[in-house]
Amino acid sequence: MGLFVSATLAAKGNFHSFKAKDIDGKEVSMSQFAGKKVMVVNVASKCGLTPQYKKLQALYEKYKDQNFVIVAFPANNFLSQEPGTDKEIQEFCSREFRVTFPMMSKISVKGDTMHPIYRWLTSKKENGLFDAGVKWNFQKFLIDEKGKLIGYLYPTTSPDSEKVTKWIETGVWEE
Repeated sequence: MGLFVSATLAAKGNFHSFKAKDIDGKEVSMSQFAGKKVMVVNVASKCGLTPQYKKLQALYEKYKDQNFVIVAFPANNFLSQEPGTDKEIQEFCSREFRVTFPMMSKISVKGDTMHPIYRWLTSKKENGLFDAGVKWNFQKFLIDEKGKLIGYLYPTTSPDSEKVTKWIETGVWEE
């Protein structure tokens, strides 16, 4: 019990306490996702994993009416695989994958310019649970309905893996 309490106290806020700009430049409070399971994913348009947009969109379509949402953060941290402007990224995602889940403005997901949401997602000192540095584009972080970080998936893990769909359908997350 002591370990659980100290880990809980170490966390600085939760996902719902953050804000970020959406791809249209409007500030969005992550608190609007309270009551939903959230998959946060850093995306890129010119990556070998870019086809995951198709599976992300299909997952969102299947579960969006079951209190599930995907929040995508374009990032250019890995081999300049997201060089476009927000407008270009939005046009690409709409044209190529008909993306309808929330897309945020391009941010940094590592290094000195890391966005505060990603600082929280990746640092045990911030989230109270674990360190999970972003390895590449399409790393996925899972947030429960109360804004608590519960797990993450490496970039090559399919967004519609059985582990994810079980979590969405039952609320049970298994490491």
